[in-house]
Amino acid sequence: MTTTTATDPAVLGALLDRTRAGREFGPNVYSTLDVLQVLYDRVLRITPETVDDPDRDRFLLSKGHAVAGYYALLAAKGFIPVAWLDDQGGPESRLGDHPDRLLVPGVEIGSGSLGHGLGLGVGTALGLRAQGRLTPRVYVLLGDAELDEGSNHEAIAYAGATELAGLTAIVLDNRSASHGWPGGAASRFTVNGWTAATVDGRDHEALHTALTGHDNHRPHVVVAVVTDGE
Repeated sequence: MTTTTATDPAVLGALLDRTRAGREFGPNVYSTLDVLQVLYDRVLRITPETVDDPDRDRFLLSKGHAVAGYYALLAAKGFIPVAWLDDQGGPESRLGDHPDRLLVPGVEIGSGSLGHGLGLGVGTALGLRAQGRLTPRVYVLLGDAELDEGSNHEAIAYAGATELAGLTAIVLDNRSASHGWPGGAASRFTVNGWTAATVDGRDHEALHTALTGHDNHRPHVVVAVVTDGE
């Protein structure tokens, strides 16, 4: 049930413009687009028809303030009507400035304050394993600045200690973290037993290889480096 039809970048750009409605988006939005395309085109086992399938893959957007690109991608893939984009953020809109799992088909969590998505991903992967569902994977997209939050340190340590093999974290690294980490973002995961890959966040082939490079024995992290300002 993986979506295999490639998303036309021109179509995605046009949908993002509809969402933008004259507003200016920053790197927090544009840095996510390539990762989202690779995930939904080539990796995630989910379609609009399988959003409630218990054996679907789960995608959790932790950096919810970057939701505009996510909405555009969901529209491009048929999860939500394109017309919804025209009123994003409006008083009657289902598309808020952070995603809401109760209002938007295909959305797995409602995100707010940064730093919570990875912990929710750990809990989701742990729950799937407890149910004996070993095929679905849980993917969590977070920003490098979120790694300054203590809750992520706890989630990283716990996932590594319990060998939570069904979990993949994706860190969008645009060098916005206040403190950083010796050896780069990946090292704070590997020191806790995760496998890791650091790639160019604009290179779709490299992203695909990294996102599918887990060993099925340990949690996996992909650090997608995007430093071009968009």
